[in-house]
Amino acid sequence: MNKFTTPDLPYAYDALEPYMDKATMEIHHDKHHAGYTTKLNAALENNSEYFDQTPEEILQNIDQIPEDIRTAVKNNAGGHVHHDIWWQTLRSGQDNNKPEGELLSAIESSFGSWDKFKEEFDAAAMTVFGAGWAWLVLDNGKLAITKTSNQDSPFSLGQFPLFGIDVWEHTYYLKYQNKRNEFVENYWNVINWEAINKRYIDNK
Repeated sequence: MNKFTTPDLPYAYDALEPYMDKATMEIHHDKHHAGYTTKLNAALENNSEYFDQTPEEILQNIDQIPEDIRTAVKNNAGGHVHHDIWWQTLRSGQDNNKPEGELLSAIESSFGSWDKFKEEFDAAAMTVFGAGWAWLVLDNGKLAITKTSNQDSPFSLGQFPLFGIDVWEHTYYLKYQNKRNEFVENYWNVINWEAINKRYIDNK
């Protein structure tokens, strides 16, 4: 039985400075993400057949999970998967950071312009009430901006998340306190568009 594991960060804890601080990255990855993984494994302990699936497949078919463990599996599989996407779609800061090629063309076609897309994405991130995520997803092959509460997953809604911004307070509170707007603004500097473009091309 191969239980789920927390992947290592693909860069150093301080790689996203000054936009995301080292202390937050350590806590976020080693405590929060690892905690989701541990609790997902515990929730499935007596239903080990689900370890044959990927966490994404579990979320895509969440209604098939036994009802007594479904909420725990949804929350912790969501936390595990979403954070894996989060780490993969971040990189060291770059000025004028934006996608190129096919993804940029798709964004401009879907939202009217790059600036309009950023405006709509920022609005989604700022209007998540409490904890949750804002996402750029593929929905029936089309780009869409959406948001989810807590660790509810686009995968469970039949969507494929290309990237998302984690607006749980543990993501930014040590550095930004309650200033979510500053965190959202600085987030654009550390988005890994190369990785996101690959997710788009592989899944469109």
